[in-house]
Amino acid sequence: MKYIKSIVTISLFFFGIVACSQNMNDVTIKVTKLSENVYMFEGSGGNIGVSVGEDGVYLIDSQFGGLTEKIKAEIKKLSDKPIKFLVNTHHHGDHTGGNENFNKLGTHIIAHENVRKNLEGKSKATRPVITFNDKLNLHLNGEETLVFHVANAHTNGDAILYFSNSNVLHTGDTYFNGRYPYIDLNNGGSVDGYINAVKQSLILIDDDTKIIPGHGDVSNKAEYQSFLKMMKALRAVVLSEIKNGKTEDEVASDTSLTKTYDDLGYSWKFITSEKLRRTFYKSLKE
Repeated sequence: MKYIKSIVTISLFFFGIVACSQNMNDVTIKVTKLSENVYMFEGSGGNIGVSVGEDGVYLIDSQFGGLTEKIKAEIKKLSDKPIKFLVNTHHHGDHTGGNENFNKLGTHIIAHENVRKNLEGKSKATRPVITFNDKLNLHLNGEETLVFHVANAHTNGDAILYFSNSNVLHTGDTYFNGRYPYIDLNNGGSVDGYINAVKQSLILIDDDTKIIPGHGDVSNKAEYQSFLKMMKALRAVVLSEIKNGKTEDEVASDTSLTKTYDDLGYSWKFITSEKLRRTFYKSLKE
């Protein structure tokens, strides 16, 4: 039975990737300027961060491969310099799907060491060639960018980036703005790690910080704090149910546990409130 479930899950995942790839012709890349040299690109998949300046261009995440030419066209409007580096916030395909295309341009891919491990089996050109364990600093385009690992949050290889001069934070998928997050339990994600990642990020920023979430609109500290409040509140109610002896199915079917945030529209097609309650139960039960 477990084998059958695994096959179904994998099939659905790749079906979703194929279906998404087939619709790339309809995708428009939306560009938002956040500072003198930092931009956010929205298309299909995880939001991209772009830094342009005298040292060249570097990207945070690459979305799907079918969007590379559109992404390059928008970058060309901002700079005629080469795309030197690409930092992956984690290994999921909607953040790394364009890696191989950028690699062919001579772009050097950077990520946490677990991202390289998680991409084993993919083509060599997809995997990062520069990896780090804890943190690193990029000194490019007139500012220092801190890249740091947060453990067992969305996955086991998450990186968050903070542009010090521009006061811009890129959270990767440790923040889904205005919606329930995806916590990938099968790849090292956890509720407690996710909450700790948000806490770590909030220490760095102030009320003027612009935040590029993994998914959703450009955000700010107040909205990020509200997201943390939601995560902590749901952790408390689900943990209470676990301590009261409730089963996973009982928690998953109890809509009252997430009603406050369901009413605010946090449930979405990929992470429904039922799926979120089940994820919280599994993570906290362990």
